Amino acid sequence: MTTREETLALWRKQEEEVRAKLAPPGVSSLEDLKAGSGMEFLQKIWDGLLPSVPIAETLDFIPVEGEPGRIVFQGTPSKRHYNPLGSVHGGYFCTLLDSAVACAVHSMLPQGMGYTTLELKVNLVRALTDKVGPVRAEGKVIQVGKQVGIAEGRIIDAEGKLYAHATTTCLVFPLP
Repeated sequence: MTTREETLALWRKQEEEVRAKLAPPGVSSLEDLKAGSGMEFLQKIWDGLLPSVPIAETLDFIPVEGEPGRIVFQGTPSKRHYNPLGSVHGGYFCTLLDSAVACAVHSMLPQGMGYTTLELKVNLVRALTDKVGPVRAEGKVIQVGKQVGIAEGRIIDAEGKLYAHATTTCLVFPLP
């Protein structure tokens, strides 16, 4: 059985390895997006061949694992993410989960296809604070068809404690 300390050590090592490869934030071109499958596009970002994502820099989270149909982001909530009530703002939960579930859908798209989020449903289960340490948002595809992609996600801490869960519906379309 893995202890919390072992899990945290593994998560921090993975984060350090990913951060070392990421390029500065920016926006990729439509040509870059159309050059390969959704998974190939995401992998190029993670390998530092395309710009990293600006919102990820703003909220300080990164991708740590990915394969077709499953994407994991990691972030460490801090006081800069707080609301006036003294806990992490709900927007942090929503952004982390939207990134995970939408990228899970994106990872399944063939070359020439894009997507946009149509609906995001998030349930906050418990508060996040700067004392929790790193959390992970894992997105998993439920179904991706020619026009609609559906995925679910969860935010957990190093002990596996659930903080929020979500579902998304994405519109899938040919890129211009």
